[in-house]
Amino acid sequence: MIKEKYEYEPGRVSIVTPVFNGEEHLGNMLDSVLNQTYPKIEMILVDDGSSDGTVVTAESYRTKFAERGYAYRIVKAEHKNASAAVNNGLPFVSGEYLIWPDSDDILMPESVSSRVEFLKKNPRYACVRSLSYYFNGETGERSEKADEQRGDINKEELFWDILESKTFVCCGCYMLKAASFFEIYPDRRIPEYDVGQNFQMLLPFMYRHKCPTIKEELYGVSIRPGSHSRTKLTQEQEEKKYKDYENLIDDIARICRIKDKPSKDRIICWKAGRRYRIALKYRHRKDALRALGWLKRCNGFRVSEALKEILWLYFVNEWVEEKIYPIYQKLTRQIRSVIR
Repeated sequence: MIKEKYEYEPGRVSIVTPVFNGEEHLGNMLDSVLNQTYPKIEMILVDDGSSDGTVVTAESYRTKFAERGYAYRIVKAEHKNASAAVNNGLPFVSGEYLIWPDSDDILMPESVSSRVEFLKKNPRYACVRSLSYYFNGETGERSEKADEQRGDINKEELFWDILESKTFVCCGCYMLKAASFFEIYPDRRIPEYDVGQNFQMLLPFMYRHKCPTIKEELYGVSIRPGSHSRTKLTQEQEEKKYKDYENLIDDIARICRIKDKPSKDRIICWKAGRRYRIALKYRHRKDALRALGWLKRCNGFRVSEALKEILWLYFVNEWVEEKIYPIYQKLTRQIRSVIR
């Protein structure tokens, strides 16, 4: 690729969206881009080897984008995964700013302009995010169900909160300055794993930069039972996914040059907590006990909670676990809230 061809155009926002078999929902996302109030946008749509009419739908929007004055590019690739699809789009980014919404979500009309305006008014920041809301992807009705918690939206140092699921990852909520992003990935490639693209896009960036939050719901997240992120996995698939996440975090730690012991211990604790949960789910008792040992070494639990977990691991049958444990957890939360 000739780098000079893609020098940053001041003020332009590049939108990179991977899509796989999105014929039924892609139009809503593209319409939401066309409805933006911001004047300088380039849409880079990467088809991840779809087998339905996704590309036909995408091609039908060329004239609409031209009439709107927005650049529009369709990149066709062999089917692999979302992170690989993003890598097929990143070389074409020419905007000063970068966002990467999912193909079934929608941007509110002021979504792009509000974030660009914030970054222009606050040049000390290299990124900003907004809040999101959830809607039924089939009916369009707003939903109160959320996949992620918002966390402390006044906090600006988000690396650990994102890693430890204390705040939202929601891809279309974040806007990054492209030059700062490509300082991290000068070859314009993120690590490719079959676990999505958001950790790769966000974590190394958040390790370097603070990220404030615009307290407006500028992005709509589609809830669709048949979507890739909500497809029920087999035990083998889920265990592979957990392992892939661990390998990805190791890659990210290298990219961030994380070498201090407290941070490395915190990552070990993150891994151990995940390993314990999946081992308990599939009743791998030795793996669960090993993970508890890791958690103890990194102060990931209290002694009283460890005893409870060990007793649960060895003496609770599956019926009680399914029927009674959720009630126990709810009561425990209520008691703790009263004590606090």
